[in-house]
Amino acid sequence: MAAAHRVAAIAVSGSPGRRDVLQNLAAVTGCCNTGGMERQEVPGASGLLSEVAAAEAELRAAADRDRGGDGAGVAAGDELAAYFDEVVGADQKIEPRDWMPEAYRKGLVRQIAQHAHSEIIGMQPEGNWLSRAPSLARKAILLAKVQDEAGHGLYLYAAAETLGVSRAELFDKLLSGRQKYSSIFNYPTLTWADVGAIGWLVDGAAIVNQVPLCRCSYGPYARAMIRICKEESFHQRQGFDLLYTLARGTDEQRAMAQDAVDRWWYPSLAMFGPPDAESTHSTQSMAWKIKRFSNDELRQKFVDMTAQQAEVLGLNLPDEALGYDQPSGHWRYTQPDFGELMRVISGDGPCNRQRIEHRRRAHDDGAWVRDSAAAYAAKQRTRKAAA
Repeated sequence: MAAAHRVAAIAVSGSPGRRDVLQNLAAVTGCCNTGGMERQEVPGASGLLSEVAAAEAELRAAADRDRGGDGAGVAAGDELAAYFDEVVGADQKIEPRDWMPEAYRKGLVRQIAQHAHSEIIGMQPEGNWLSRAPSLARKAILLAKVQDEAGHGLYLYAAAETLGVSRAELFDKLLSGRQKYSSIFNYPTLTWADVGAIGWLVDGAAIVNQVPLCRCSYGPYARAMIRICKEESFHQRQGFDLLYTLARGTDEQRAMAQDAVDRWWYPSLAMFGPPDAESTHSTQSMAWKIKRFSNDELRQKFVDMTAQQAEVLGLNLPDEALGYDQPSGHWRYTQPDFGELMRVISGDGPCNRQRIEHRRRAHDDGAWVRDSAAAYAAKQRTRKAAA
């Protein structure tokens, strides 16, 4: 029986309970080539999760170690700076009440805000396919992923607020163009396979970039990244599985998967930022242990991991120069077009205006919710004070 006819039959035959309907629908979606999860392992993913677990253990150990005082008795000026350097050098965590250089605080606000904005804006490209997913199972997976991204933005905005900025201020800077988000989300999702390419390549690049942030010197950021990276590993797996399924489907599905990989490969490489020689913030960020690796080191790690995963998928990365270099133990690859990266960051990408306009409209539409919550909170404070 055709899948659509089977769904109709379920709808009119008797009155099965909700659980039975969902079970029947699950059986129906199994008929779709993109329906079932193959549980195909992602090469290299377990190693990254091990790094997250190690970082989490380090966080707990750092919390138990004596920092040699909390800096409260330190006078000012050079002594405070020396104490800050001592804490960072000992791989301890700087906390919100600690003294920190103003440049350190501003650098963290810039980075965490950009990260938070990217999570929120990043909901749009894949959210575009929520109503068009080819099966109930795929729709549920994608919906869970988009919800995760909203949660990640929440964690990160909360981390930024510990540095003395308000969420309203960050939103205003995003909507006015004074703060940026990842350039990758200014590209369109043209086919269902793009959802898989984003999961595999974009989220894969994000994981490589973000796992070292679990060891960031600023405590609230590091702690937020532990949970985010665990969830991002699921995001990469769903993308890998989606492409794995398409690559073993019809000729049209395989071609669609390959086309998506061709379009998303170089923008994903550009996610790590400009080359080290042209990076404005990397040197100081690494000195303060906000970052642990340079842009080029992270990009190479991503290529080394992804080249092996592509072989498992049976898809080609669109780089004729790609090849394994035995002496170095790394994969050779062609650098992305950094000129294009700068143009997209500057607002000249395919979807820049669309992304910000959508975010602005959603922000305006939600004003009544924020106002209602604020009014309720004020009423509760008044009642508590009068009690």
